[in-house]
Amino acid sequence: MAERRLTEVCPLVVKIGGSLSETGRLCSALKMLSAAQVPIVIVPGGGPFADAVRSLQREMSFDDVVAHRLAMLAMEQMAEWMVAQRPGLKVAQTIDEISDCIMDGQIPVWAPLHMMGDDESTPASWSVTSDSLAARLAELLDARLILLKSVDVAGNVSAEELARQGVVDSLFPEIVARAGVSWSIFGPADDVALAAILSGGGGA
Repeated sequence: MAERRLTEVCPLVVKIGGSLSETGRLCSALKMLSAAQVPIVIVPGGGPFADAVRSLQREMSFDDVVAHRLAMLAMEQMAEWMVAQRPGLKVAQTIDEISDCIMDGQIPVWAPLHMMGDDESTPASWSVTSDSLAARLAELLDARLILLKSVDVAGNVSAEELARQGVVDSLFPEIVARAGVSWSIFGPADDVALAAILSGGGGA
């Protein structure tokens, strides 16, 4: 069961899509986030580490329950890589650790397996990606969610339509609807708007 204690300062949850590593935008996005003037929690996508899990599942024939846990470990591998790239970032597994990082002036990068490994609201399947896990964390923190994607998305597109298009996973609409999570998607054309939010300037 995931922890439910809220942080003293409600952070912005920012999920960095693994696909950004393929488009060359990952390092610049990480640099922007590391300079944030508002409290944030980074949720890493699995990127090439998750791709390796998909490949190994075909080769080694393990089930989706195992694959789901390995995919979360892939996110944790990406978290370790991110922390190695920028000062001031620190891996955090729990809400307490997220709170401690923020209170210490650091930026937590979430490693989800500890909290989500037995979370009954997130099925152990490929229908759950880092999008839904980030939404689940935002639900637990009562926080706003931003998804950084490698594609630009119109602001008026519903979560259901984005799931149909494959921009987010199929569980994402259910989580944000039940929790009332405020969420936005930022693509390559939205860096100025994102920088304004991270500087404390607000915005959508």
